Amino acid sequence: SGVVIVNKDVAHTFADLKAKKIGVVKGTLHQHYLRNKQKAVQAIPYDDVASALAALKAGEITGVMSDFATLDAWQQENPDYAIMDERATDPAYYGKQYAIAVRKDDPELLNAINDALTAVMATPDFQQMQQKWFK
Repeated sequence: SGVVIVNKDVAHTFADLKAKKIGVVKGTLHQHYLRNKQKAVQAIPYDDVASALAALKAGEITGVMSDFATLDAWQQENPDYAIMDERATDPAYYGKQYAIAVRKDDPELLNAINDALTAVMATPDFQQMQQKWFK
């Protein structure tokens, strides 16, 4: 999913970012998401996340949109900033949010994992958790 990091208490939702400048890495899904789905937000492109975060610290932009792992690690070192409550989870941009790596030379393991995931995802418990935590 895509997340936005901002100064604490500046914004909690994308609606709070109306007409605000949000840094993104050029050509990423985050840039396309903001331009297509959050048109009231100004997507400001940067060559890399570090440049966007430097612009945020300098007060040139209101926030930075990137992946959670990157921004969470940065936020731990910069506690004056917070990750916004609302996240971008549109499957058209961010897929289903799951990934498992398997060696190319182990198709049996890949098939076993795929079969297990398919079975779990078909259960009512999984559907309820999906609705509760990810919608």
